[in-house]
Formats: sequence, structure tokens, C-alpha cells
Amino acid sequence: MSMQIFRTKHFSSNDHAEHGLKRCLSAWDLAFLGIGAIIGTGIFVLTGIAAATQSGPAVVLSFVIAGLACAFAALSYAELSASIGGCGSAYGYSYVAFGELCAFIIGWDLLLEYSIAVATVANGWSGYFCNALTAMGIPLPEALTKAPELGGVINLPAAVIILLLMGLLIMGTKQSARANNTMVFVKLITIAVFIAVAAFNVHVENWQPFMPFGWFQTLPDGQTTGVLAGASLVFFAYVGFDAVSTATEEARDPQHDLPFGIVASLMFCTVIYILVSGLLTGVVNYTELNVSSPVAHALNLLGYNWASALISTGVIAGLSTVMLVLYYALTRIIFAMSRDGLLSPFFNKVNPQTQTPVRVIILCGVIMALIAGFIPLNELAELVNIGTLAAFVLVCFGVIVLRITKPDMPRPFRTPFGLLFPALGVLSCAALMAFLPSITWLRFVIWLVIGLIVYFSYSMQHSKLADAD
Repeated sequence: MSMQIFRTKHFSSNDHAEHGLKRCLSAWDLAFLGIGAIIGTGIFVLTGIAAATQSGPAVVLSFVIAGLACAFAALSYAELSASIGGCGSAYGYSYVAFGELCAFIIGWDLLLEYSIAVATVANGWSGYFCNALTAMGIPLPEALTKAPELGGVINLPAAVIILLLMGLLIMGTKQSARANNTMVFVKLITIAVFIAVAAFNVHVENWQPFMPFGWFQTLPDGQTTGVLAGASLVFFAYVGFDAVSTATEEARDPQHDLPFGIVASLMFCTVIYILVSGLLTGVVNYTELNVSSPVAHALNLLGYNWASALISTGVIAGLSTVMLVLYYALTRIIFAMSRDGLLSPFFNKVNPQTQTPVRVIILCGVIMALIAGFIPLNELAELVNIGTLAAFVLVCFGVIVLRITKPDMPRPFRTPFGLLFPALGVLSCAALMAFLPSITWLRFVIWLVIGLIVYFSYSMQHSKLADAD
């Protein structure tokens, strides 16, 4: 274990210089990365769907439950990011706490999580973008807005936005962070407009019944409903705050800045989610919110068409930042796994001009653009949730393991109340996994089996740890 900890810390200095990642992100850059990843699909899409189909007005409670589970995980992320250094993310932390095999499995899991999340959000972005073009009188041909399975040729906007983000990430990390900060500012303005308008149009009768689907129940068709099932669904809204931890090697002062960025972004976004979901179900009856753009739809029903148009603009900016941050995190995890020998060394080269892993960025961008353009991803979105929850369980458990096995390890940031919060993180995230449909578990297991085949056929023989032995 001590060799693994030395190995990870060693990467935070010598290996950093060798591979040329640039330390350029401040604490506020990291906080905005988190906000950029979190505020997007959840607040603009899932709020209405969860309210209409699973939670009713109690969707507020669904956000509170999901937010608590994430808060426990966020504190665990903050402790490990400040203590371990090296490669951030659940992958790096699992390496130190549990060893190479577990680290590979969770890294493999994160590859699925982030890539599917980017392609899924790109499909949602495409819908809003096409609606905006139609409103301006320049609609795209239907064949260029749908995947072949849905009767089209290609979802062109979904593919193009990923390729544009690919170009932005190639330019450099600081440039990407500046673009993210600008788009975050735009979507926060649109959320402020909605809050200002909705606050004066709340009808308390819309909150009755408050919990029409109860806490949890399984329907005859195998689907789940209720507040707890709603929490498992809206958990997608929080996917991305862990992406902040992947910026460890590009943070100026990771021991201070990473805990700040992780905790601040999650706390801010949880408050926003609770406020917006409460107002949304207060201005419109929850039964009318099962639409692709519930916030804009609610403002249309109230007669505020100008505000609805502004919200749509914010949605496009908001979903762009979600894709940008998740795309960034995906490339850094592949870069770290390649550097550790678990994936091909082809992926651990940094461009000397831009100081970014250009090969990884291009490969991921092309693959995700093809997926987003040709495959409808509605059902696969739940894979993102189960993959994220699995990562959170391991991170929380990793804090417990290292507190016991390495009690003297320097910890600039410690989760409060001893092991209580990490233990609650393990229990709450595992419980949310249990509320997901069985088909999601099956797909998740298949992906992990493929990963084990890759590990035992390639990674185990080529890992840096094997070389050291």
C-alpha cells in the first residue's frame, strides 16, 4: 500500500513535468467547472420529467435525497483530493485505497459514464438548437436531426457540437475554462430570470397532493415510481461534480483549491435545484411537466414568451458547459490510465504547444460524435447514473479504508464527524443504485465483464506496477 501511495504522489511532481500538463486553474475556475457540469440537463429537463412521472411536487425531496448522497461523496472526494494528489477522480483514489484491479474497474466504469453522458446531453442540446432554428424560420431538414433508428440519416447538430467542443479542448485548458465560465454566467442569468418571474406566480394548490406516488413502488411493467425512484432519476442532475477532481494536475494549489471547488459547486447547485423545482411545481401542475423543456414550457403557459425564449438560450449554453466539463474529465481519466500502463501508451502524449492530450481529445470526440449522431440514447442514460453511483461508493469506502490503514497520512482536509459521512455516503449511494431498473444493472455488468477481459488480456501485463515488480 505504501508503494502505491508513493507512486501516486510521485506522479504529482516528476511525472507532471514529464507530461507537461499546465497548472493554470484557480479555486474559482474549479468551482465554475463543477457548476458548469452540474447545472444543465437536471434543472432544464429532468425536473419536469421526475415531477410528472415519479415524485409530483415532492420532486423537491428527490433533489434533497440525491443531493445528500452527493454531499457525503463530495466530502470524501475533497478529503482524498487534498491528501493523495496525483491523478484525481475515483480512479486515482481507488488505486491508492484498493489497488490496481479495483482502480481499473472504476476507471473503466468512468469511461462509460462520461462518454455516454456527453453523447446523451448532445442529443438534448440538438433538440433545443433545432427548436431555436425553427423559431427563427430556418429549420434543418428532419433527416439531419434524427438518428437512423428514428427515421433520419444523422443527428447532425449533436455530432457537430461535440466536434466544436473538441476543438476548444485542443486549444488549451485555460481557454476551455474561460469559455465555461462565460457560459455558466449566461445560464445563471436565465435561472435568475425564471426565479424572478415564477416567484410571483406560485399557486399553492399546485402542490396538492404533495406526494402523489408515495415514497417508492414497483409498477406491473417493472418500472419504479415514488420519491426515492425520483431521487435515482434526478441523480443524473448531479453527475459531473466529481469531474472537478480530474483537474488535480492542472490546479494551481490542489490541496486547497480542489476541496473548495468540489464542495462549493455542489452546495450552490443543490440550493438552485431545490428552489427551481419548488417554484416549477408551484406555477404549473406537475401533470403538465412531462415535456422536454419544462422550465420554458411553464413560462409559456404563464404567457411569458420572452422569458421562455431567454430560458431556451440558457439551456443551449447550459448543456454546452455540461458536455465541455464531462468531455474534459473523460480525456484526463484516459490520459491517467494510459500513463499507468492500463491503456495503450498512445494516449499519454501531450502536445507541447497546447499542453493538452490532443490524441485522446480527438479520438474521444470522433467516437462520441458518431454515437451522438447515429444512436438514440434514451435508455442508456440510466447507465450514467449507475456508473457514477458505483464510483461514489468506492470513493466513500476508500476514505474509510485509508483512515484505518494509513491514519498518519497527511490530510489537509478531513470530512467532519470521523467516518460517519463516508459511511453514510456508501449506504445512500448504494441504496440509490438499488432503485434503478434491472435492465440497467444487466447492461452495467456486461460493460464491466468487457473491462475485465481488457484488464487480464492487456493491462495486467503492461501496467507500471507490474514493471516495478
